[in-house]
Amino acid sequence: AALEIAKGGKFVPQKEEPFGTETFSCKAKAEGYEIIVDSKGTLLWDKVEEGDPSPRLIVTSKRVSKEYLAYLDKQNISYIVNGEEHPDLAKTLEVLSENFGVTRLGLVGGPRINTAFLDAGLVDEVDILIGPGIDGREDQESLFEGRKKDATPLLLHLTTIKTNPNGSVLLTYLTK
Repeated sequence: AALEIAKGGKFVPQKEEPFGTETFSCKAKAEGYEIIVDSKGTLLWDKVEEGDPSPRLIVTSKRVSKEYLAYLDKQNISYIVNGEEHPDLAKTLEVLSENFGVTRLGLVGGPRINTAFLDAGLVDEVDILIGPGIDGREDQESLFEGRKKDATPLLLHLTTIKTNPNGSVLLTYLTK
């Protein structure tokens, strides 16, 4: 989903000097944020205007370049930096809670980021919307994929079933 909202192209630093430490920058307090995980710091963005109701917030690793963080500052985009190769998702949630006021997070990413949150034990609810149609194309991603072979299947507990006039059904499960 991040690539759908990012500008075309790729950020290429002139110096490959990693930032190397944990930090965060909060450009604006908001009711909600568009949070994008970009481990290497390569996505390009339009400038966030003052008063944007859901400003962008980039989560990246300590290997992000100093130049990319300067670029985000120039674009008025908040960021969180932690983790060596990939962001530490548990630490990220702590920073989001303590410094950005985020109390609830909805994942609308692809299967890799969803699986990363699942494997980190950070998923407590799964909502599945079943539409009145069948897709099944090869290039359509699943909700989760890439779990280790020895990973324990996560048992879900159905809490809500909601039917909609268009024939879709929303299933809500808790993981605990």
